[in-house]
Amino acid sequence: MEKVELCNKMETEIFPGFYAKFVHSDNVTISYVRIDEGADAPEHAHPHEQICQVIEGKFELTVEGKTYKMETNDVVVIPSNVKHSAKAFTACKVVDTFYPIREDFKKFM
Repeated sequence: MEKVELCNKMETEIFPGFYAKFVHSDNVTISYVRIDEGADAPEHAHPHEQICQVIEGKFELTVEGKTYKMETNDVVVIPSNVKHSAKAFTACKVVDTFYPIREDFKKFM
């Protein structure tokens, strides 16, 4: 087990206006994402299940064509290989949990 100090981790811009810090276990990846007002993530899909929780702000998440207006403490589960996109109406903080681990994000330790 290891303690992670998020304040000491570098942010990585994963989409324009989306800045993430990552924590990886043997099985999951958690990303702590700071999003600029008006930023949007294009439609994409990946083989990982994703749980998206809004910690702060107003956010829109579209999953398989269904749009969810999200605010603080709202959560959406995105199944693997399902197309989704996002848009921030305000500056936001979001926590995304991925299973299995995002090997493509491990380089951003």
